[in-house]
Amino acid sequence: MNGMADAEKLHSELGRIDGKGYKAYKDIAGAYRVDEFILFIDHVQGDPFAAPSRLRLRIPAEDADFPAELSSTRPRRVALEDYLLRAFDAALPRVTQGNRGSGKSGLVAVDTPGQEILERTAVVVAPEYIEVRLVTGLPARGRKVLGFQAREMLLEEIPEVGRRALYFRRHDPEDIATHVRAKEDSVHLRAQLEDLGAVAFVADGSLLPRASGVSDRPLDSSRAVPFRSPDSLRRRVELPGAGAVSGMIVPRGVTLIVGGGYHGKSTLLRALDRGVYDHVPGDGRELVVADPRAVKIRAEDGRAVAGVDISPFIGALPDGTDTARFTTPAASGSTSQATNISEALEMGASTLLVDEDTSATNFMVRDRRMQLLVRRDREPITPFIDRIRQLHRDRGVSSVLVLGGSGDYFDVADTVIMMDTYRPADATEAAARVAAGHPTGRVLESGTAFPEIAGRCPDPGSIDPRRRGRIRVRTRGVSTIQFGTEDIDLSAVEQLVDPSQTRAVGDILVYARKYLKGTLAEALQRVESDLEEKGLDPISPFDGHPGDYARPRMLEVAAALNRLRSLRVSRGG
Repeated sequence: MNGMADAEKLHSELGRIDGKGYKAYKDIAGAYRVDEFILFIDHVQGDPFAAPSRLRLRIPAEDADFPAELSSTRPRRVALEDYLLRAFDAALPRVTQGNRGSGKSGLVAVDTPGQEILERTAVVVAPEYIEVRLVTGLPARGRKVLGFQAREMLLEEIPEVGRRALYFRRHDPEDIATHVRAKEDSVHLRAQLEDLGAVAFVADGSLLPRASGVSDRPLDSSRAVPFRSPDSLRRRVELPGAGAVSGMIVPRGVTLIVGGGYHGKSTLLRALDRGVYDHVPGDGRELVVADPRAVKIRAEDGRAVAGVDISPFIGALPDGTDTARFTTPAASGSTSQATNISEALEMGASTLLVDEDTSATNFMVRDRRMQLLVRRDREPITPFIDRIRQLHRDRGVSSVLVLGGSGDYFDVADTVIMMDTYRPADATEAAARVAAGHPTGRVLESGTAFPEIAGRCPDPGSIDPRRRGRIRVRTRGVSTIQFGTEDIDLSAVEQLVDPSQTRAVGDILVYARKYLKGTLAEALQRVESDLEEKGLDPISPFDGHPGDYARPRMLEVAAALNRLRSLRVSRGG
């Protein structure tokens, strides 16, 4: 490799700059052969308190010796990369010493994954090599270089972590195979949903409850009730790894999930909204999958809206606001929920997931008593109950609703699943009998077909990531993007599950501006094509590697852009 030095060169340089000002570390940027590895020092931080330095550790594929079949397809490769990332992360604290001085000195870290197996940039499995992308805090006392401690980190500890994580012989082959099969089976199962006439599948034996409200790890198996499908909804599928698997389908159309409080309704819906992703072995939801275009919908008081057609749900407002091009800096509960549905449909969502607890009551239903008191010509809202069947009939969009208090929906349901002490039962016929024996007397408030939602064309000039003349995109956790001078609040975008997805979303918004010559959906389709072909690396603003991205869906990218308060749009053709 041109320009590559040997380890002695790095060893010498670190000795030479020991005790000098921190900026002397800039001299070590480059590529070095360190034993069997190549160490790339791509970006050196300018200060011990600044963002850490970015490195890559690469080993030839023939030395790592992983069987080719483990990465022979895209799902397998993504799973192997995920496995190696977790192995590298687990080895770090056993080898590295931690704090070595001021600021971030001594930090060695990778992009730690959660319960999902996501396409990431932290590990690359290529035909010629395996590469781990990591960050380090180069050691300093005050702002003086600690070159000898840096030698230990860069020339001894980091290669040792690589030896423990990046050789096939250091792992149990069955552990790797299990990890790869979990991803492959999930992908295969999701691809069968259409043939099953379903929007989701929950395998028998799945463990849906999580450890706590702040932990996505599974509840201890001694306390969790294993999922078991009702016979009428049970189907059997064949998977490449797991073989024959049985479980419950959630059919297309309108499905209600009902039951008493704390009996598992929202837990099931939560598993379904996470079912657009694949999960690690032992998660309990490995074979819980959902339509990849399923979107969780909720009310979101106060969100900004830019030119969205909510007229299928919200008619003429008393102040004359045009709801076919609805714009507001602070939407109400009902208008925000209508907006979230319309934006999802604009981006091609084919399943809506709705929980009554996080919905606007007046958007969901107007019962007969309210219809009698408030005349139709005085109520601009067409409730969801009167549009839900039209959505499926006219637009092919299914809905799955968690309900605890709106029995009016029995009239429009295709399937009713009752959760009773965390066990599902098919209550479709019982709900139909209740509906027939206790008519609500409601009057349908919309008999028209559900229209196609027109595409919107974002104004590129309204998507400005600059702050004081420089592009500035930063993230805080999963739910906030600092985009130029604005903060984008993503706390209601529940299917973003990893901070690294949010980082990718922020930089995709910058990357996508070059495609904003038509509708938002068209632009993001072009971005999706780029990601399929080139991966996530091209969206990075860094000259060095981007080791901290996880791939988001374009549905969540659009959700972020739609919450940018400066956004301006025009109507597409």
